[in-house]
Amino acid sequence: MRPRTTPPQLLLLAVGLAALAGCGTVTAADPPAPDRAALEARARYAQTRVEHVYVTEAEGYAPALQSAGVVGDDGFRIVYVDKDGGSLTLSAERRPFRAEECVAGPPDGDGCEAEGDGWYRRTGDRHAYLRNENGLRVEVAAPLAVPRDLLKRAAAEAHRADDAELDAVLPKSTGPDGPVERGDLPPAGDGAPDNSVGAGG
Repeated sequence: MRPRTTPPQLLLLAVGLAALAGCGTVTAADPPAPDRAALEARARYAQTRVEHVYVTEAEGYAPALQSAGVVGDDGFRIVYVDKDGGSLTLSAERRPFRAEECVAGPPDGDGCEAEGDGWYRRTGDRHAYLRNENGLRVEVAAPLAVPRDLLKRAAAEAHRADDAELDAVLPKSTGPDGPVERGDLPPAGDGAPDNSVGAGG
């Protein structure tokens, strides 16, 4: 008895079905990584630098993106809020905290104490955790209504933003890198506008 041979058209059909089956396993591609140059331009537009952008995590809190912006000369600040209106403020700026600024007060009032690699400070109706890192003063502050242990965890989670985090918190647009040109500035002299009047006064 002669063995059966598969007709060519059936072979082509089998190959096509296998190809279709393979297509079902294809997953959506990950979104492209944000362009670093574009992130730096967005940071400049916000008057800060990418290395000064810090973010954190705190259970029940989400970043209020409209609050993200410059603090000091070129630092960065962002507020995290919860559904009940509570808030945490994270900031990083080139103003390192000095140990002599930490003067302990009465245990039930304003004061400051060294803790871990930084300090815990209470002033008025607010308290904060601070540390010096990468030449920056990194501070997480909140009203006293925010529990100290939650504040401490948020401070421990504070870190320099990676590219994906930068993309999430920096403004989406960019502006000119240089100052806006004034049309009424003379080409020489101290740059003051020429407000002189003519011979007729």
